[in-house]
Amino acid sequence: HVQLVESGGGSVQAGGSLRLSCSASGITDSTYYMGWFRQAPGKEREGVAAIDGAGITTYAVSVKGRFTISKDNAKNTLFLQMNNLNPDDTAIYYCAGRYGDTLYPLGEFEYADWGQGTQVTVS
Repeated sequence: HVQLVESGGGSVQAGGSLRLSCSASGITDSTYYMGWFRQAPGKEREGVAAIDGAGITTYAVSVKGRFTISKDNAKNTLFLQMNNLNPDDTAIYYCAGRYGDTLYPLGEFEYADWGQGTQVTVS
């Protein structure tokens, strides 16, 4: 049973930066695929970035060049470095995971495991 716990959310001014972390436990396979999703008030949850077991990354167009997803395999921790934040980035950010590859790394229905979310507010 995989457990995912996010941290690092908060409030920041436009143009600022935040780094989110997701601590994972219970992962038993190096093919574990992980991603970051977000849900803004009144909007559907959307994929932000994903990284596969080999470290290959995928980004949403809206964050490419500003956000960087990475992971520390030794510590089973996923990161999302967010730079040049703007008010449109305000949302609850979720960490998600699945075993095996997927053709839709930013598709929320591809993921079986989810964290509880962390709030990011940009003003």
